[in-house]
Amino acid sequence: MKCGLIERRRGVFDDESKIDAFIWYEKNWIHDDYDHIHQRYQLTYVEEGYQYLHIENKIYLVPQNHLIWIPSGVKHRTETEAKTVNLMVVLFKTVFDNDFYKNIHVFSAPPVLKEMLQYAAKWNQQMEENEEQSYFLKALLNSLPHFCQEKECLHIPIPNDQRLLPVCNYINTNYAENFSIESLADLSTMSVRSLQRIFKQETGITLQKYAQLIRILKSIELINTKQYTLSQIAYKVGYKSLAAFTTSYFSVMKEKVNIK
Repeated sequence: MKCGLIERRRGVFDDESKIDAFIWYEKNWIHDDYDHIHQRYQLTYVEEGYQYLHIENKIYLVPQNHLIWIPSGVKHRTETEAKTVNLMVVLFKTVFDNDFYKNIHVFSAPPVLKEMLQYAAKWNQQMEENEEQSYFLKALLNSLPHFCQEKECLHIPIPNDQRLLPVCNYINTNYAENFSIESLADLSTMSVRSLQRIFKQETGITLQKYAQLIRILKSIELINTKQYTLSQIAYKVGYKSLAAFTTSYFSVMKEKVNIK
């Protein structure tokens, strides 16, 4: 049994529980590193650490104090290099009639939602019907569309065009370098103009925006380690000044960067 579900075969989970919604909270979370699927709707709250989730043609980053909503029947895979990952997962059998629940969402947890989740932790792994638990989790579920301030920046698009993969791989590995558009075009065996046009067409963002996104997501990983100052992090991800980094961080995350 994993998260209250039974893995009948690799990556495919059966749900034998009759309870409509339940909590599964663990410290030092270790998750399978292969794709899996289940019929429950999933809300995951990252209390500490961070997680990447591979879903379809995107990779979503869920930092500390953020949540991801995953609809029923959507195949996903998790990974992280954080030393400690504390997660709370809420699994729902049914949801309200609202388009919100049909799509993937990543958003920060406002204080009131964090308080609700902390309160709900008292029902951790409680798989029997409980009237207060049932009403409380339904109220939490109903509130999610109102709490969600979408962080569209927290996903990395993966292009389908195979010519673009060497470009993405190069940026992902060498994000701290000042690479030229001409060198990326050589990697793709396309002209600069074709590369820019096809990359935007495939991913929805420009190469420059992709590189900025990778740098900021990498900075979140470094912030999580609590080993570096902001100035050191700025340099490590390719910025020449703290001011340039903080400006870029705010433009992506829509919030100020800080080390707690």
